[in-house]
Amino acid sequence: MKVTVGGSLKLAFRPWTEGLENVPAEGPAILASNHLSFSDSFFLPAVLDRKVTFIAKAEYFTTPGVKGRLTAAFFKGVGQLPVDRSGARGAGEAAIKSGIEVLERGELFGLYPEGTRSPDGRLYRGKPGGLARVALATGAPVLPVAMIDTEKVQPPGKVVPKLIRPGIRIGKPLEFSRYQGMEHDRFVLRAVTDEVMYEIMKLSGQEYVDMYATAMKRQLAETAKAEKDAEKAEKEAAKEAAKELQKEARREQAAEQRRSDP
Repeated sequence: MKVTVGGSLKLAFRPWTEGLENVPAEGPAILASNHLSFSDSFFLPAVLDRKVTFIAKAEYFTTPGVKGRLTAAFFKGVGQLPVDRSGARGAGEAAIKSGIEVLERGELFGLYPEGTRSPDGRLYRGKPGGLARVALATGAPVLPVAMIDTEKVQPPGKVVPKLIRPGIRIGKPLEFSRYQGMEHDRFVLRAVTDEVMYEIMKLSGQEYVDMYATAMKRQLAETAKAEKDAEKAEKEAAKEAAKELQKEARREQAAEQRRSDP
């Protein structure tokens, strides 16, 4: 199925690539990418000769019915690995364990250090728990990856993609053997993650934001809610004002009628 999906994507969208020679022909490696679109997990494997395993929500594999079975078959076919994300900490540990297993098999493991899609096309602070821990636990090299214009192919909330040519840049491998055995040191995890994010920023040309994308999404949601509440309050105030004007007009009309009565 990877051949079918990858071939179709390449034929339809003709993604351009740089740095494919940096991907090892064999052996484990981590592909750490920025995250602009749902389609990132399909475009990156499509341009590689080797299988890349990404983490996906378990719901994609457990939805009942014909549609659910077809969705599960599709995600399995393109190398997605189900992880139960119902509990934040448990989900993180499950993802790390799965990533280590993939790399120990000598395969490629793909992940998004930002933890979620960028809400506005900028590059956000990487979360240190997954990427750095997997890299230090396995000793696998980390390849920074920049997905370019994939958010234009499939903007958030859009089902039908646009035929826009995206790009993929893959940087030179980074190795962190100097931190071996320090995968539980939070300062080391932060340093490793920041180094990878800096390389992604150079490859993508994105503006960097020193906060988590999840925090920005919450902030944007709160701002949108506040604006909606303010708009609702303004409309209610306008209605009340209109009612008061109507009442005043009726009072003036009644007073005028009394003055005109003989």
